[in-house]
Amino acid sequence: MIKKIRRILFALVGITIAISLYISLMKTFDVLQFGGKTNGYIAAIIAGVVTGLLFFIIEPVLSKILKKIINKIDKEISMYSQVDIILGSIGLILGFFIAYLMSTLLEKVYLVGPVLSILAYIVLGLVGIRISLRSKSEIVHFLKTRTFGEKREKDTDKQKRNKKSIPPKILDTSVIIDGRIADICKTGFIEGKLVIPQFVLDELRHIADSADDMKRVRGRRGLDILNEIQEEGGIEVEVTNQDFDDIAEVDIKLLRLATITNGKVVTNDYNLNKVAQVQGVDVLNINELANAVKPIAIPGEEMVITIVKEGKENDQGVAYLDDGTMIVVENGKKFMGEVKHVMVTSILQTPAGRMIFAKVK
Repeated sequence: MIKKIRRILFALVGITIAISLYISLMKTFDVLQFGGKTNGYIAAIIAGVVTGLLFFIIEPVLSKILKKIINKIDKEISMYSQVDIILGSIGLILGFFIAYLMSTLLEKVYLVGPVLSILAYIVLGLVGIRISLRSKSEIVHFLKTRTFGEKREKDTDKQKRNKKSIPPKILDTSVIIDGRIADICKTGFIEGKLVIPQFVLDELRHIADSADDMKRVRGRRGLDILNEIQEEGGIEVEVTNQDFDDIAEVDIKLLRLATITNGKVVTNDYNLNKVAQVQGVDVLNINELANAVKPIAIPGEEMVITIVKEGKENDQGVAYLDDGTMIVVENGKKFMGEVKHVMVTSILQTPAGRMIFAKVK
């Protein structure tokens, strides 16, 4: 059934082509005038019927040829990406459009005008395909750059807005000398920028120039920590010259600066932490952070410690964990210098640190 329908369709195509072509040629060469128009149209119909019968007979051969051509075209097209096909089609359309504009002039050329017009369509179509395919990388790059450029601009604006909303972190002298702030900056847990007031730098230099050896070492350590933060901290550091001549104490200046800039003071000074809470200034206490990430000892847990000194109360001994946490051992004074198994009885957590109370097992 399908073969019969296909043969009929081929016959109709043949009839249509033959009649259209015959009439077009006759009108072009004015042949229809001979013998009248009626005879010319009858001849066109006869030619169409003959061609239709011919197409009906040779349909199997034509089908095989068309199938081979289609398979070859499909194979050729499969070798190109969809982007190449789209660009090639756009180039072909543009080439045909230019050829269409030129054909009105070319057809006026005597005798060879139609041939030149056809050649223009072929040549400009191929040139359009060639140019579009050769320009593929530039076109794709342009589109990507434009798309990602707009996205980057949006992301940059968003980052700037977010960055402005992050309060600055103002360092005090004690936290700089402590040194742990440099390691925290490297981990990326601190967002925004670090602000170092000039009066804090002046205090550090004064400590580094002290006649006391201990103070001098601490001051120089603080200056080294600042250099480390600037070079390896991976965070923006700003030194501000803003000062308050009417205030003598550095801690009060820090709190005033934090209030004006809507920032947070980074410290490990317990007293400064308390004063800041009274004045309503946000504080980031390094000791509180350290306590938060320390392993938690549970009452009833056993530990192996070395009792190194006596405690403040009678018969108490004192030991330390590797992270510096102090352990107060009940009746541990007599075991000074010895390694003992102890059991945790209670834990005292304060902003100044953590203390563990234990007794010898």
